[in-house]
Amino acid sequence: MKKDSNEHVSEEKLIEKALSGDKASLELLITRNQDWIYNVALTFVGDADEAADLTQEVLIKVITKLDTFEQRSSFRTWTYRIVKNHFLNMKRGKHEVNPPTFEQFGAGLDQLPDESLSNYTYEVEEKLLVNEAKISCMKGMLLCLDREQRLIFIIGELFEFPDSVGSEIMEISKQNFRVKLHRAKKQLYNFMDHKCGLINRSNPCRCHRKTAGFIKMGYVDPKALHFQKDVLSKINEVVGKKVASYSNEVLSEYQKLYQEHPFLQGPDKMASIKKLLSTESIKETFNL
Repeated sequence: MKKDSNEHVSEEKLIEKALSGDKASLELLITRNQDWIYNVALTFVGDADEAADLTQEVLIKVITKLDTFEQRSSFRTWTYRIVKNHFLNMKRGKHEVNPPTFEQFGAGLDQLPDESLSNYTYEVEEKLLVNEAKISCMKGMLLCLDREQRLIFIIGELFEFPDSVGSEIMEISKQNFRVKLHRAKKQLYNFMDHKCGLINRSNPCRCHRKTAGFIKMGYVDPKALHFQKDVLSKINEVVGKKVASYSNEVLSEYQKLYQEHPFLQGPDKMASIKKLLSTESIKETFNL
């Protein structure tokens, strides 16, 4: 099979070629970034279908605004600023209509009865169901943070963007970014340390005891494990070289738990993007 001649081309060159009318360069630019956008979206909203829609909406904005990219920052930083503006201002998703507080989330876990999965028959392995419940619960906890806190946590703690990049994306000072990240981590991890049994074994909540209840409530679908299909890697493996710590804090065991979540392949949006590229206004923009 013939290799794509653009495979190792820099993003700056791809942008130049895309704006001059090269469809292949534009498509490769989108392909390189859509999985990252999808994984941020999935963690932000906690729903695979909504995350897929958000990814497409952001990609369309990236395409239509591409001629405004002035290379004052990296293309990924510029893209994530579009993500930030879109995510913070979009209509609330189904899990955000009445977002719980940490207290309400904890009360919900307490009220969910402990049950053994052996009482039920599923076609999926028990360990996969329990892992789905764990990931679903942890992503649900993030919804207790407000939108800005959640996005800062994803950028700074989950994907470990340095404060120089995080502040540029969020359009705040580096100090303010660090302060807001610390507050988000403190709220989330304090809650987990007092409620979750994954690290603090003195807490009674256990994923395998709550999984049957999560299935009954519709948070886990045994026929569609949204957080474990199309796995490309783990988040901690795609982060790459770790940035310098924002403080003298020891790497949190809770951060490790979040970074062990799968990094998923997003739904291929190229068919939809190609339809967009066929419109006259986009043809004019890209000289197609």
